[in-house]
Amino acid sequence: MKVAIALLNFNGKKHMETFLPGVIKYSEGAEVYVIDNGSTDDSMAWLEKSHREVKIIRNAKNFGFAKGYNEGLKHVDAEVYVLLNSDVEVTENWISEIIRLFLSVQDVAVIQPKILDYHKREYFEYAGGAGGFLDNLGYPYCRGRIFDSVEKDTGQYDDAAEIFWASGCAFFVRSKVFWEHNGFDERYFAHQEEIDLCWRIINSGKKIYYTHRSSVYHIGGGTLQKSNPKKTYLNIRNNLTTLLKNLPLGAVFYVLPLRLILDGCTGIFLGLKYGPTHFLAVIRGHFGFYTLLPETLKKRAAKQTKNYYQKKWLILKFLLGKLV
Repeated sequence: MKVAIALLNFNGKKHMETFLPGVIKYSEGAEVYVIDNGSTDDSMAWLEKSHREVKIIRNAKNFGFAKGYNEGLKHVDAEVYVLLNSDVEVTENWISEIIRLFLSVQDVAVIQPKILDYHKREYFEYAGGAGGFLDNLGYPYCRGRIFDSVEKDTGQYDDAAEIFWASGCAFFVRSKVFWEHNGFDERYFAHQEEIDLCWRIINSGKKIYYTHRSSVYHIGGGTLQKSNPKKTYLNIRNNLTTLLKNLPLGAVFYVLPLRLILDGCTGIFLGLKYGPTHFLAVIRGHFGFYTLLPETLKKRAAKQTKNYYQKKWLILKFLLGKLV
């Protein structure tokens, strides 16, 4: 299969200096692209001088993750796109094992490797762990990470498993499927656009997978730290938008009202923990969701799957300390 690795860059010279040589070394047979999102540092000048084998695609400005990739990937010819964050360390055979899974599992459209913490290498990383799911109320979590609780990797997820969403930090997707679904929803800018895309792909009857036979190490927070109120705003707005787009109609009428109430409680908690800017970010996230609502209704999937979550209540994990 023809494979292209696409790194999205915005002022990321430091990360590329650290991680790009490894990507090139361990990605034999794949073409490597850097999609530049209107950087204002000297990262592109450095790249042109240091790694001439890497192909550069220049976006007009910083379009964010969603539109940045949509625009850049229009210029990439491959059967499989590998969307890779610039702060990811790859390992030997990280591509070949995933291509083997693409060829052996029918209807698989997206695959994620095992994502470990670059700094605490025996632990899963927050952004993707061993594959993502949603709970009964649409809260995203990963095998290996629930809320801020991250598990040590002891081999408990050493499998090839069907998951619900794959992390955007190391996202293998068939190009044909990506464009059949019009890529990422560009309104999201960043955060949770991969969950929305995976859900739309599942609604079409295809599968999302994880495999432990490919591993990467992710720094995380390279664009927005978890404590940044803009990240809180985007996560709230985009998650509610994803639910409205993809939930079966019957579930919309009880999940969204409950979420709006619980998000208010979340805002109070974050305000106490991080400051009033986070409480305001939750409020802004709700109003951002309302602003997008008319267009979101038009984008609702023609068919919604009922198997959109694992039957867990993460709110009880938060309140009681255990999953139910």
